[in-house]
Amino acid sequence: MNMTKGVNHVALTVLDLDQTVSFFTDVLGYEKVGENKEYPAAFVSDGTTMLALWRVKEPEKVIPFDRRNTIGLHHLALSVPAASLDDVYQRLAATDGCGVEFSPEIMYGGPGRHMMCTIPGSGIRIELTAV
Repeated sequence: MNMTKGVNHVALTVLDLDQTVSFFTDVLGYEKVGENKEYPAAFVSDGTTMLALWRVKEPEKVIPFDRRNTIGLHHLALSVPAASLDDVYQRLAATDGCGVEFSPEIMYGGPGRHMMCTIPGSGIRIELTAV
């Protein structure tokens, strides 16, 4: 018997909170569902997954994450409808600060496809998967 029932939310620490919130709301269509101006933090959701976005305390002391040598979040994988992956790619490629790592390609021999990019204002990698 499982002791848990899925992911409640994923919390990400970001450098530029406003830019990161804008990416999720304006580019990916998430809804801002809350905030804590004192922390500061914002909470966004696509109706299935909630993300807690926390701004770093001292931006000048930020050390970029090295996914190959540091324990932590390698990337966040989000599902998209198969028919919209190419449209999502075009939108992300046109978004300032969104570093597309690779465009949509066959994933692990197919039939699914995926792409990878970095979130503006954070440098956090996200994978968009369509299966």
